[in-house]
Amino acid sequence: MPKIRNIVVLFGDQLNRDSAAFDGFDPTCDRVWMAEVDNESTHVWSHRQRIALFLSAMRHFRDALRAEEITVEYSQLDAPKPPDRLSHRLAIDLRRLSPEKVIAVRPGEWRVLEGLKKVCHAEACSLELPEDRHFNTSPEDFRKHAEGRKSLRMEFFYRELRKRENVLMAGDKPEGGDWNYDKANRKAFGKKGPKDPGSGPDFQPDATTRAVIELVEKRFKKHPGSLASFAWPVTPKQAKAALKRFIDTRLPEFGDHQDAMWTGEAWLYHSLISSSLNLKLLDPREAVAAAESAYRDGRAPLAAVEGFIRQILGWREYVRGIYWTHMPEYVERNAMEAKEPLPEFYWTGDTELTCLQAAIGQTLKHG
Repeated sequence: MPKIRNIVVLFGDQLNRDSAAFDGFDPTCDRVWMAEVDNESTHVWSHRQRIALFLSAMRHFRDALRAEEITVEYSQLDAPKPPDRLSHRLAIDLRRLSPEKVIAVRPGEWRVLEGLKKVCHAEACSLELPEDRHFNTSPEDFRKHAEGRKSLRMEFFYRELRKRENVLMAGDKPEGGDWNYDKANRKAFGKKGPKDPGSGPDFQPDATTRAVIELVEKRFKKHPGSLASFAWPVTPKQAKAALKRFIDTRLPEFGDHQDAMWTGEAWLYHSLISSSLNLKLLDPREAVAAAESAYRDGRAPLAAVEGFIRQILGWREYVRGIYWTHMPEYVERNAMEAKEPLPEFYWTGDTELTCLQAAIGQTLKHG
């Protein structure tokens, strides 16, 4: 077997082919490494649809890479001896494959990053960590923004990014004269309720997804939630279709009612693309550009478009910056001094509190 130059480690939320991990990739001497492990579904108690979504998307991405004749070292949960932790599986494979170097885009979680560093150090394997360019900013960008500030507010970071990325700008001023139209995004439905509320995702599971659903039903039967309605996008093509559907049919109403709820309506005017963004099946720049184009073309009002873009260019980038700036001690903070365990109805929806019953019930049903 020829000497392996690089092992490209891909985690379950790094499913973008244009990842920096592939820069300079040579299929003749480099390999991709991916693994399904129990611990990634159990260290934080996960809904069964979330588990199925990750596994299905990972397997679809693996198959797409193999179609390009890229060698993928892939461990499945239904293998005879599945690994319990990412670090354990990676250590075993590094010893077996003896690559010159491991390349992995910075993971989205501090725990995973530290585990990766420890394994590579223990196996005396060089580790390269390119930044995740699926985001508009890096943790270092946020640290520079935070330097010298007594308090951190999303609004100021968001404005910086609007200017830098030239999003919804009219020269050096914000489109429409205001940076933020949040006050216009808090309307109620009125007595008649929502007009033409949207339906949920409708991507019918293929053979790969059906196999995953069967696996999750057996292996994670004690986890909360139902898999019966699973229809989430699990490929880049499906993610792009989900974005287009939102832009074409729900974005115009998204601004007015993005915070509103209505009994029996689980979806309303929401985009339903968060999972696609987080798995990196969909580029956030594409979502932002599609929304801005809808405004420029007169297909969606400014308040709706700005409100949607603020979630991606504002909150998504800001929360990530806060996380990496304050980790690892951040995870131990408890500003509200919460000490009581979650009530049992949190996992079942079995409560007389109507709003919680509806919200938890819809979550259990749909993920």
